[in-house]
Amino acid sequence: MDSAENNLKWEEFERVDIRVGTIIKAKDFPEARKPAYQLTIDFGGEIGIRKSSAQITKRYSKEDLVGKQIVAVVNFPHKQIGKFMSQCLVLGSVGLENDIVLLSPGFEVKNGLRVG
Repeated sequence: MDSAENNLKWEEFERVDIRVGTIIKAKDFPEARKPAYQLTIDFGGEIGIRKSSAQITKRYSKEDLVGKQIVAVVNFPHKQIGKFMSQCLVLGSVGLENDIVLLSPGFEVKNGLRVG
């Protein structure tokens, strides 16, 4: 899968704004088609507070999520999901049974730090 036509140009990658944030609130999202949570994430002063939905209920409880640092794309277009507006894309690896493991820094870092 290393064909030249699938490779990103460096400039394209640089446009993706990936940041570290801390989940400050997690609540059920019963209106979602698949089990999900609504997350409120603090990305620090420059980015601020953003909301996202995430289908991470197989591995995480709401209580486990609050205070957890995660990695997210913050410059995606906002996406309306039912009555909820998702403002960023939380990143995770997808297992064989669609169980998502959130990406997070190995050590606590300042909210808003860029990943790259």
